[in-house]
Amino acid sequence: MTPTTSLSASLDLGLVRKYSVAGPRYTSYPPATRFTSDVGSVRIEDALAEDNASPDRPISLYVHLPFCESRCWYCGCTTVITRDHDRANAYLDYVEKELALYAPYLNPHRPATQLHFGGGTPTFLTPVQLRRLGAMLHKHFTFAPDAEISVEIDPRQLTLAHVEALRDIGARRASLGVQDTNPKVQAAIHRIQPHSLNEQAFAWLRGAGFTSINVDLIYGLPLQTPETIRHTIAEVLALGPDRLSVFSYAHVPWLKPTQKIFDKTGQLPDAEQKLTMFATAHGLLTQAGYIDIGLDHFARPDDELARAQAAGTLQRNFQGYSTHAGASLYGFGMSSISSTPEIYFQNFKTLAEYRSAIDAGRLPVERGLRLTDEDRRRRTIIMRVMCDRRLDYAALSREFGFDFAATYAREIASLADLEADGIVRRTDSGLTVTPSGAPLLRIVAMRFDPTSYGAAKQHSQTV
Repeated sequence: MTPTTSLSASLDLGLVRKYSVAGPRYTSYPPATRFTSDVGSVRIEDALAEDNASPDRPISLYVHLPFCESRCWYCGCTTVITRDHDRANAYLDYVEKELALYAPYLNPHRPATQLHFGGGTPTFLTPVQLRRLGAMLHKHFTFAPDAEISVEIDPRQLTLAHVEALRDIGARRASLGVQDTNPKVQAAIHRIQPHSLNEQAFAWLRGAGFTSINVDLIYGLPLQTPETIRHTIAEVLALGPDRLSVFSYAHVPWLKPTQKIFDKTGQLPDAEQKLTMFATAHGLLTQAGYIDIGLDHFARPDDELARAQAAGTLQRNFQGYSTHAGASLYGFGMSSISSTPEIYFQNFKTLAEYRSAIDAGRLPVERGLRLTDEDRRRRTIIMRVMCDRRLDYAALSREFGFDFAATYAREIASLADLEADGIVRRTDSGLTVTPSGAPLLRIVAMRFDPTSYGAAKQHSQTV
């Protein structure tokens, strides 16, 4: 018999089943599906000038390092598959040129409070290449003394020399791609990763002084079952991670053709099995004392994310949940996304187009969006739902300069079914997402998003 509730008392699997539809992840609002290729209309230079007028406004940095030695068949990231590690040298040449193109627009005195290396596989780079990249960034930016520097790590591509290089350029946070520890599942997704490699990575990182280690897991992969999920989580918890990201596998073969392999094998779990896996993972992690931060993120109670959530200072951006409020994001490398209070913009997604733009002396931007006043208001609303799990109507009225409840009466009224199902509670002064509604934050946020309807093919399932 399929359970109607999870192992966690706060999770009603029946509600999750009822409301599991396609929707945005809300790492931004409007979502990236709204970006336009009419880059001129975004007026990037104007936004950069305005954003850099204040030397005190913090910035967050992101560098996309796209290389992987082999393709994991579930992957939805923008990658370059190669075993030629020398290609990273040429790529770093272009990142350095891109930094030089931005130099006239950026205030070098602004404090860089956050830096994240994403991929691809950042540890595809050699230790020498990582040190070179760190030196490039420190040349162009002024890092705050307590800057948070983090890196995504593939334990299959990690050596102690990598860890030492990352430590020397300031990294103290790491996110390990594990996904699943079951050998049969690993074979089915084309990612063989013995658990001993995960254990070795933890030992090296802890020994080098890394203060926070996250583990990425995925549920809904081929051959997974609730029991294999249970075993994977038990093995991972034994490592003592500070955070976990437990992602729902996004099956979007129309966007990522490699995923068609799974349709041919017939090994993907069905929707009901996937929901049971989610319930299993959620229950085990909350029972182990991890706090459900939102969506697919869990953290120890003493972790910065958990403390920020409790204090109402949690933020969300293109890198996910964050504790760094008010920072503009500047991304470098192919496909990276940047954001200022006024605009979003994204680099070309292919290496050839990215290099061609830089060779021509242009910022390598392919698309973007200039936010309207209403976009910015709805961004505030949706991010408060996603981070605080509540809306304070009086506070929003003061911030917006009008009666929030009256202006958004239709959206508030649309929550009636969610309230009847115990997902939200509404009063005259505001709304609160209940513990049962926490896994459905995206559903609540979508009620305030006029762009979400009719765009199912552009988004993954909410659970």
